[in-house]
Formats: sequence, C-alpha cells, structure tokens
Amino acid sequence: MTSTRILVVEDNPKNMKLVRDVLEFSGYEVIEAVSGEDGVRLAELERPHLILMDLQLPDIDGAEALRRIRDGRDGQDVPVVAVTAFAMDEDRTRAFASGFDGYLEKPINVSRFPQQVRDFLDQGGPP
Repeated sequence: MTSTRILVVEDNPKNMKLVRDVLEFSGYEVIEAVSGEDGVRLAELERPHLILMDLQLPDIDGAEALRRIRDGRDGQDVPVVAVTAFAMDEDRTRAFASGFDGYLEKPINVSRFPQQVRDFLDQGGPP
C-alpha cells in the first residue's frame, strides 16, 4: 500500500513545520516546496494526491502556480487547496475563481486540520 502524498507549497518555515508535523503525525507523506516554481516542478515529478498551496509566494503566486500545474501533463486531477492568511470573503471568492478546489485560512486549526485534509482527499477521489 502506498502512502498518501501531500505537497505543501509554503515559504514561511514556521508554517511549513506546523503543517508538516500535523500531516506526518496523521500518517501522510509530506513533500515540501518553498516557492511556486518548486511547487509546479514537484507536482509534476512527485504526483501528489493533494496540494496545499500558499497564495503569497516569493516568485510566482499561488494562482499562477496552480495555472501551471493544471496546464501540466498530470495536473488535471489533483485537488489543490489555497492555504492563506487572507480571510476576507472576496479572497475566498478570488481563490475559487482562480480554480482552487478548496480554501483554508491561516493559522490552521491543528485539531481540525487532519479532518479537513481527509475531506479534500475524499473530494478528489481515492489516493
């Protein structure tokens, strides 16, 4: 049985550590990218079951990284969830309009986060 791979695209080391620790404790394999370009490359190379994408990244933003992933050979089926500190209704609307499959606000709720991830994985089909 293969483990469920989750690509986390996050440039803040503290946020990355928190997300990684919670996901690994929940039994997921975590692939880390610290930029949008890295996220696009690793999405193609690693073929994750889910991508958690920060919207503000140091090179290309999360929306552009998502567009490139979707344009790639294997990027059509993987659910991509925006994870952002932007918490206004228009930010959520903009994320969905950009093509994200879900939206999570930072800071993440550590007790709810594993179930939220499971829900996104279930929406995207079996890993």
